[in-house]
Amino acid sequence: MKVSVAVKIEGTKESIYQAITDIEHSVERIVGILKIEVLEKPESGFVGFKWRETRIMFGKEATEVMWVTDAEENKGYRTRAESHGAVYISSFDIEEQGEACILTMGFESEAVGIGGRVMDKVFGTMMKGATEKDLKKDLEDIKRYVEG
Repeated sequence: MKVSVAVKIEGTKESIYQAITDIEHSVERIVGILKIEVLEKPESGFVGFKWRETRIMFGKEATEVMWVTDAEENKGYRTRAESHGAVYISSFDIEEQGEACILTMGFESEAVGIGGRVMDKVFGTMMKGATEKDLKKDLEDIKRYVEG
């Protein structure tokens, strides 16, 4: 499953990057996130930052451990999580557009076990729509924060 959503934000790429990389305080900005627990902080840079995130997914609390695999300052970053027989890759990308920026959030999942493949076949379409809706909510919360 692959999902991508975008939002136009009246802000600089620097202010947007600061907002999306301040994961420790994302509970204060993103309504869907209930709790963040930092597990590892790199000595420098953002790659290797690892955290446990609890949020509401499909009407229930869900907790995942995620880590940053790739980052380019003021342009975006990628994360990875492995759970429930699948690998999850998330991304944020910032593109300047005049006085504003487009923030795109992507999500993809790949089933790696038999259980994950079964879940994907049974719930894939329903999960795609719900995931897209959740990503849009997160982007709107980030937009609200950056635009003040």
